[in-house]
Amino acid sequence: MCQEEPARFPPARSLSLSDSLQNPTHRLHSSVMEPRTTARVSLTALLGTPVTDAHGQLRGRLKDIAVATGPDAGKVAGLVLKTRAGLCIVPSQEVMETPAGTLELRTPAALVPLKDEGNYLYLQQDLVDRQIIDVKGRKVVRVNDVDLEWLGHGSAHLLRVAEVDIGLRGAVRRVFKGIVPRATLETMSRRFKPNGIPWPFVDVIEVDPARRVKLRIEYERLAEMHPSDLAEILEDLPPAEREAVFTSLDEEVAAETLEEVDPKLQKALLEKLDEEKIADIVEEMDPGAAADLLAELSEEQSDAILEEMEPEERQEVEELLEFDENSAAGSMTTDFVAVPADATVAHAVHALRNFDGDPESVTEIYLLDEKHVLKGAVSLARMVLAQPEARLAVLAEPRVLSCPVHMHQNELAEMFDKYNLRALPVVDSQGRMVGVVLADHVISFLREKL
Repeated sequence: MCQEEPARFPPARSLSLSDSLQNPTHRLHSSVMEPRTTARVSLTALLGTPVTDAHGQLRGRLKDIAVATGPDAGKVAGLVLKTRAGLCIVPSQEVMETPAGTLELRTPAALVPLKDEGNYLYLQQDLVDRQIIDVKGRKVVRVNDVDLEWLGHGSAHLLRVAEVDIGLRGAVRRVFKGIVPRATLETMSRRFKPNGIPWPFVDVIEVDPARRVKLRIEYERLAEMHPSDLAEILEDLPPAEREAVFTSLDEEVAAETLEEVDPKLQKALLEKLDEEKIADIVEEMDPGAAADLLAELSEEQSDAILEEMEPEERQEVEELLEFDENSAAGSMTTDFVAVPADATVAHAVHALRNFDGDPESVTEIYLLDEKHVLKGAVSLARMVLAQPEARLAVLAEPRVLSCPVHMHQNELAEMFDKYNLRALPVVDSQGRMVGVVLADHVISFLREKL
């Protein structure tokens, strides 16, 4: 007898499948000369389908489909049936589709109670209506349905997952199921352009009672995505999925992504991490962005994170925290490339190669005297065209623009607009260079004002 039906399916635990389920393709290749046929069907169409035995006796109705995770990810482990005695599961190769559109159970003894075991992903319970990441489209999408295929190969008749439906076709099937006949519904739904993601690209983020789904991609491919795209994806995900994706990133990618999201989301992403992990991420951030982030946290949490940081990075951030966030100093980064005023192009190239900050942020090389007073600036374009032995002082602009540490962001924006700047050095009262304001910060400031 099957157990009484629980409110939900059992939580995922260790994978425990028979040899035939662990290798469902074994039977398919047992006779390579026999023709293989496929017939596609949607999960929506299958759900609720009567399952009978060879004598036509009703044994239950299809409630869900269990798919393996881990090494066997994507393989249909079994069909979940709702019977009079409760929920039962049967291996997919023990069920076949009949010409009448029902499902036939080959061996009644294969129908066993669905116990609290098995590392499964249930298509209806865990996937439909869930959000997943479309990596190619760099966006978050919702699963409307799942397309499956019956594989016929000699006497075998297996079911496998083909793709997830994220378009109108799947949505129409679900909305009108039970309202119009199945054949009519299939015809109607096919008027809509298919929009699906192949199942090999879908996998679970992690297996727990709140199983979450994402496209299967290597972490290296995540790192290849632009931080702005990752930030938009995180903003569109629900909290649990957002946390799972963010914690899968390495410190450098997490830091770049964190710089692209708004302060409220930054706090949400960090709240489940300990101070040591947060410190590792903050150390990879631009010092100005790191200071802005810590300024949004409580003083107690900010101090705890600073305590875990390396001395050099901590000092840079602590100095920036002392400035008004609406001032030039509060908007600047301390990551810039500077060389002595009498340096050559070769010296500047060496300094660039040893620069620890974001190389894409460097537009100019700054010339400083022995007291760190700003003496000039040379654009990268002009430096590249010069000979290695050329003096940077000769290549420098005749007049170098700068701003004081206390200049308000409104005035900064006016300077960037007036002089069409990409970067602006920030100097203290003695003319010593202490940082640089980048154009992207000014753009962000202006967008916030709109």
